[in-house]
Amino acid sequence: MTIYLFYFLSFLAILCGLMVILEKNPIHSVLYLVITFFAIAGHYILLNAQFLAAVHIIVYAGAIMVLFLFVIMLLNLNKEAEPHKSNLVKFAAVISAGLLLIVLVAALRGTTALPAPVTTDAEMGLVKNLGKVLFNQFLLPFETASLLFLAAMVGAVMLGKRDIK
Repeated sequence: MTIYLFYFLSFLAILCGLMVILEKNPIHSVLYLVITFFAIAGHYILLNAQFLAAVHIIVYAGAIMVLFLFVIMLLNLNKEAEPHKSNLVKFAAVISAGLLLIVLVAALRGTTALPAPVTTDAEMGLVKNLGKVLFNQFLLPFETASLLFLAAMVGAVMLGKRDIK
């Protein structure tokens, strides 16, 4: 059952990831990205990392996607204002993407599958254990990151204001 769920979530993530790129409407593209994030969170749950799945949904699917939607709506994207690309630019993009695909296939061709990880502790990804490690061993980096996030939020608010008095 778990392997079928893994394949379903993988298929959904890849399909929605492709739709993010192929969709012409930016709002639909963002919504496909949200589905992709939920599929990836499902993978975290399958790996018994419930906290990481919850943080992934809260941070990526919640906060960042809402920010993307606001930015897209504020940009007022319409087809009349968008410059049309010439056929030469489209052809160069297709050639570049093809070359990138060839490089990726060549790089992955000689690789071997990694051995399955040996799980020593079944409760390794739970919130309780993560909180203990975070607030005991990594307290200084955690507090430093929180100060950086606070500075980033203050900077975003200051940049978002129209006129500074």
